[in-house]
Amino acid sequence: MNGKDADPSAPARGGAAREPYWARGDIDGFFGLFVDNLVQLMLIAALCGTVCGFPSDLVTATILPGAAISILFGNVFYTWQARRLARREGRSDVTALPFGINTPTVVAFVFFIMGPVYRDTGDSRLAWQAGLFACFLSGIMETIGAFVGEPLRRATPRAALLSALAGVAITFIAMGFVFQIFASPAVALVPAIFVLLTYAGRLRLPLGLPGGLIAVLLGTAVAWATGACGSDAAGGAAIGLYPPRPCAGDLFSYLFSDKGWRYMSVIFPMGLFNIIGSLQNLESAEAAGDRFETRPSLLANGLGTLVAALLGSAFPTTIYIGHPGWKAMGARSGYSLANGLVVTALCLFGGIGAVMRLVPLEAAIGILLWIGLIITGQAFAEVPRRHAIAVALGLIPALAAWAVFLVEAALRAAGADLAAVAPKFGSALFIHGAIALSQGFLLTSMLLAAMLVFVIDGQLLKAATWAIASAALAATGLIHAYRITPQGIENVFGVWCSPAFSLAYLGAAVAMVTLHCLRAHENRGPDELG
Repeated sequence: MNGKDADPSAPARGGAAREPYWARGDIDGFFGLFVDNLVQLMLIAALCGTVCGFPSDLVTATILPGAAISILFGNVFYTWQARRLARREGRSDVTALPFGINTPTVVAFVFFIMGPVYRDTGDSRLAWQAGLFACFLSGIMETIGAFVGEPLRRATPRAALLSALAGVAITFIAMGFVFQIFASPAVALVPAIFVLLTYAGRLRLPLGLPGGLIAVLLGTAVAWATGACGSDAAGGAAIGLYPPRPCAGDLFSYLFSDKGWRYMSVIFPMGLFNIIGSLQNLESAEAAGDRFETRPSLLANGLGTLVAALLGSAFPTTIYIGHPGWKAMGARSGYSLANGLVVTALCLFGGIGAVMRLVPLEAAIGILLWIGLIITGQAFAEVPRRHAIAVALGLIPALAAWAVFLVEAALRAAGADLAAVAPKFGSALFIHGAIALSQGFLLTSMLLAAMLVFVIDGQLLKAATWAIASAALAATGLIHAYRITPQGIENVFGVWCSPAFSLAYLGAAVAMVTLHCLRAHENRGPDELG
């Protein structure tokens, strides 16, 4: 099950065991999760200043400390949860769920909520309050999801859950970082290859040194030797003490106005993104050998996000993709708690910029590439062979979302916008099809994969149920519906938002029910027919 040789201290399931407070693999797990969290905090510091006009003291003294406390809250809970599972099952090989702020939420909240408010009003404080509003509502959604998530998880085929997760892994994680690796081969390529050699090849290094740590040190040494030192992109925060402060007044002053509700087209899909993504991550963890209870896991998600909003962070927290990767590294529970403590210390003392200047990001992203690859591979390996084609189908919506992301990023860099350029693409690029598929792509991935699983298994009525659900979601705008504006792509909610897609899914449902009835008729015996 693990990507390394088995830990000799790990007994068989059911034996007397105590989860270690710190295992050798926790060093690798810590560096992987820490780098991932550091990337999100760096993006927050950079984008909040350039896109939303936030002054540096707002970012350094309020947003980053609030984000750090919310991350620590979740890391402490998931560390406790893993140790509790280990005691209950008599195991010492339980890996805690990874936790933090995810990149898609950061990008969506910055570019589609806080950025537009700042452009429209020129008021950075109002833009920040809009972000708090969005974060708070997302936390409410995640908390509600804790009580309705388990039935959804039981009703959804494993292939549907894992394929959507694999789509995110191969696009927004693996592809983004692999581009960055090959853009800086002198610093990034050697550490990335070293990570793959040690993890995929299950190589044990002399003295039991962790491969991830050696890769980071190797890349850092090359960077300093060649003059390609760490970047100052994390905001250049001054060293000092920045304790978290309550921001309920700013939050509720915006919550009880009518200004924020027009951004529900962004808030609602991203809330669903975090709920469904967490369910998929729980499914992924179970496939790797660790079954965590759904309700407390999702409840910690929601409470962590509410803590963030009340302490001034505009960015929801969630269970991270990558549990099987950390487990394959030999990480247990210590890596999670260590990550929370170190991230909190850095944010409370303004150390994010200093770390980024010392250790180049390129030296560590090979670990994240490995996480993306192992999640994608798991989606195919942990489902019945006949369902592999359903997993492949489920990857396509994420690929569409990634393609749209690249197109939009390229146009923004060139000083253009999609609204002006889209009519010029013509048949050279079916951009409208890509956008329609990208809207609500996590839901679409699950729906398409689930339909195909039940078709493969010959359960056409269940497949038809998923087709009807697809039609309903398209009709209300949760999938496929959009409009292109100069500010970007916006979701459209309402009644009968995507009639073409709704009718197509309904037609598929009718066809499935008809075929089911015909097959039932053919299978009836002669006496029954008479």
